[in-house]
Amino acid sequence: MTKELKTPTLIYTANTFCPGCGHGIISKLLALVLEELGIENKSTGAVAVGCACLLPESFGCDWIQAQHGRAPAVAAGIKRVRPNNFVFTYQGDGDAGAIGIAESIYAAKRNEGITTIFVNNGVFGMTGGQCAPTTLEGQKTTTTQAGCDYRYNGKPLELAELLASFDVGYVARGSVCNFKELWKTKEYIKEAVQCQLEGRGYSFVEVLAPCPTNWKMTPVESMKRIEDIGMKYFRCGVLKGGAE
Repeated sequence: MTKELKTPTLIYTANTFCPGCGHGIISKLLALVLEELGIENKSTGAVAVGCACLLPESFGCDWIQAQHGRAPAVAAGIKRVRPNNFVFTYQGDGDAGAIGIAESIYAAKRNEGITTIFVNNGVFGMTGGQCAPTTLEGQKTTTTQAGCDYRYNGKPLELAELLASFDVGYVARGSVCNFKELWKTKEYIKEAVQCQLEGRGYSFVEVLAPCPTNWKMTPVESMKRIEDIGMKYFRCGVLKGGAE
């Protein structure tokens, strides 16, 4: 039986992301999960600064705008005063892995009852495509025009592995590079949501996503780059909790 990727009712209008951007795919997966679990009307998201800020324009749940990198702290506060709500952050690699890394780490350290969707496209997308904490070796960005050099820029941050080292409920990494990986990622998101609903603590899903605009590639080329290069560096699967 063929699986159908229907349009969720939570997606109430066309998004304004760049053509081929991974955010549209990932947000659709999240919306599908919330509707399947029947919690779309009691879900609250926190976004900070980055391409994620465009999500409230097309994704019809409650949203809170946080300062740059502070979405986990804001979400933790919301969850503590609204414990029956599903509360999540939706963040890019620059937001959660650079300026907001302290908030990411301490949300996991405290095992806050929130969920983070972490979009890893290897660049600071909204601000012009600069080198990010997750930029891979040789990758050309506006601040590594000759290609990222690990000798000077350091190796990519493996945030999922870092957060999995804490006493948290669930950590996984997925990809949207092809249909098979997309459905795996949907299941990772669903398990992360259920982790929160069941009171098992903090949950985190990293998603390897394309940024054709800043990668200077077509959408098809960017998906192939994730499969051929990105997934070879960043291990996909369940890192903590759930079933492998």
